[in-house]
Amino acid sequence: MRALPAISIAVTIAIWNPTPVLAATCESLSSLALPAATITLAQEVAAGSFEPPASGRGGRGAPPSNVLKSLPAFCRLAATLKPTSDSEIKIEVWLPSSGWNGKFQAVGNGGWTGSIAYPAMIEALRRGYATSSTDTGHEGGSASFALGHPEKLVDFGYRSVHDMTVAAKTVISQFYGNAPRFSYWNGCSAGGRQGLKEAQRFPTDFDGIIAGAPASDWTGRAAQSLRVSQAVHKEEDSYIPPAKYPIIRNAVLQACDMLDGVKDGVLEDPTRCKFDPGVLACKGADDASCLNS
Repeated sequence: MRALPAISIAVTIAIWNPTPVLAATCESLSSLALPAATITLAQEVAAGSFEPPASGRGGRGAPPSNVLKSLPAFCRLAATLKPTSDSEIKIEVWLPSSGWNGKFQAVGNGGWTGSIAYPAMIEALRRGYATSSTDTGHEGGSASFALGHPEKLVDFGYRSVHDMTVAAKTVISQFYGNAPRFSYWNGCSAGGRQGLKEAQRFPTDFDGIIAGAPASDWTGRAAQSLRVSQAVHKEEDSYIPPAKYPIIRNAVLQACDMLDGVKDGVLEDPTRCKFDPGVLACKGADDASCLNS
């Protein structure tokens, strides 16, 4: 009789921790028909072999190598969505090859977006989720894309996230033979705003939404940005050219990254960092490798 509880426990574990029998191969997803979309990549990625782009779309720094090496094997699908003639929404959907937890987690962006949120996708994949992200329809972290392109502004505002979510759920169902049991949104800052917009316009897209630090007061934030610029950039020489940003970032990390005991490209407490920009002073001609004042 003592065997019965053990059998019950084993059955329960099997039910709640299913190992999916894949309904399709990763490569076969390249022929999947998605509305107003072109699939540009459907590729099996071996465990520990993924390398995010170093630049361009999604290239905002790579996670530590030990994190990348811990990634399980997964199916990586990339697509371009064109809900309008002026739209070019890049999305990626990642699907664990085994150990899928039966759930879907879409992840948000930051700032003006313009890139796939690979770090957030990596964390979701490590936790067993099928996951997706979008560049919201443009490349780069400024608002220049919107001038003269009202449809791209709509893509950025809400359409890209919704269309990505619909497409991702279709891909998940095709790959596993089942729709996700639960779907979640996880985003902060711009990602928080995206989450609120999803709840407002498309409440059935997700079963749960994490909308962290939502950047929703755009009028107020724009006014504050102008106020700060007027206060700190009264003279042209006070403006730091973007070409110099990388050397400043790298120097700050070199000086302070290890203050928290981990070299991971993140300052856990920036107030502890006593960086002296004087170490970057130009010794000769002014160029992108030094600061002139």
